[in-house]
Amino acid sequence: MAKVASIPATLMAQRVVATGRGLLSGAERGTITDEMLDHAADQVFAVLGELKGGAMKLGQALSVAEAAVPPRFADHFRDALVRLQQEAPPMPAADTHRMLDRQLGTQWRGRFQQFDDNPIAAASIGQVHKAVWHDGREVAVKVQYPEAEESLRADLTMLQMFSGAFDTLLAGTNARQLIEEFLARTEDELDYRLEAAYQRRFAKALAGDARFFVPRVVAAAPKVMVTEWMEGVPLSRVIASGSRADRNRAGLLLAEFALSSPARVGCLHSDPHPGNFQLRPDNRLGVIDFGACTDMPHGIPTAVGRMAHAVLAEDYPRLEQVLREEGFVKPGAPIELGPIQRRVAPVVAQIDGSRFHFSRALLQEDVARALDPANISLTNARGMRAPEDRPEYAMLGRVFGGIVGICAQLDAEGPFLDLVATWLPGFGDRTEAAG
Repeated sequence: MAKVASIPATLMAQRVVATGRGLLSGAERGTITDEMLDHAADQVFAVLGELKGGAMKLGQALSVAEAAVPPRFADHFRDALVRLQQEAPPMPAADTHRMLDRQLGTQWRGRFQQFDDNPIAAASIGQVHKAVWHDGREVAVKVQYPEAEESLRADLTMLQMFSGAFDTLLAGTNARQLIEEFLARTEDELDYRLEAAYQRRFAKALAGDARFFVPRVVAAAPKVMVTEWMEGVPLSRVIASGSRADRNRAGLLLAEFALSSPARVGCLHSDPHPGNFQLRPDNRLGVIDFGACTDMPHGIPTAVGRMAHAVLAEDYPRLEQVLREEGFVKPGAPIELGPIQRRVAPVVAQIDGSRFHFSRALLQEDVARALDPANISLTNARGMRAPEDRPEYAMLGRVFGGIVGICAQLDAEGPFLDLVATWLPGFGDRTEAAG
């Protein structure tokens, strides 16, 4: 059977561009030097040590890039992110009540049978309380911190100033783009009504689904959101101590959720990290936190499947053709296929029929190939780009990169290619290989 892989080719193309640009100055000297890495690491850890709770969400996003960190910095990086994601001291009950007064009205207590003043968890810009709605339903109440906006903006501005250091330490992950995207989405993140609208769309589209569960929204205001309660085991716990069966099931469900949502919902959940997903007792994947979503009314672009099929069939001239057609290559610019093939072929070779095994070692080997001077093409760095008029490609690359990172943390193995063949438009067009 022809060798194929399960990572969409747009992710590969973006990582080639990101790595090439990020390493351009180093490549001209042959490689990134230890001195450059040490300096970048010092800056990254200094910045992470200064961030407040407002940047928890970014810390969660960066956590899936753990495998991209050079081994000698991995423990320090992991410890820094753990501290960043630790729950902040709870907001005093009086402050919580004042926020509820402003958002739900001074008679808000009448809307609940019970309300626990002690939060059960911290969200990125708020905290979550367990309560019982007036009709008897158990609910989660997310209440935003009073100074969340100021804290979040200050943190993201600091991160933007040092984004170059993050790009150097996390080679190939395009951390700079991730930080800029968080800045652009600040307003959306701060208005829970927008999050509620997306969650309602997902809950409606996936109602009664045998594989996925999205809690319904009960009430929403700009700084407070009430949703149905959901019981489950967070993927962070599955990663830490889950059984082999749970790890594999979680990875497959996570991949299917990301691949299928644009077609089923017309939308992409754009915040992939373990804290937003749970394995429920009924074996469904529970999904929360819809503060970062991207509209995709036409689903995943067909060209993604065409590029994936070319890479997975090891037809690199066909890949170049599609990349040029989709604007990933500047008009008339030359590109070198050899460095791309050397990056991707070892991943393709890991396929066993339709099965693929995600692991930290796999990602670490990919990062090592990215840093290998033989695979750093100045021609590609100068000639390739992410299409400016197709922002969905950038988002797809980031989301699928995050899914790959979580699957690697899960050490998940299974028939991932079957999901790609089912949900990736254009992938099943076998005429691509014959054309």
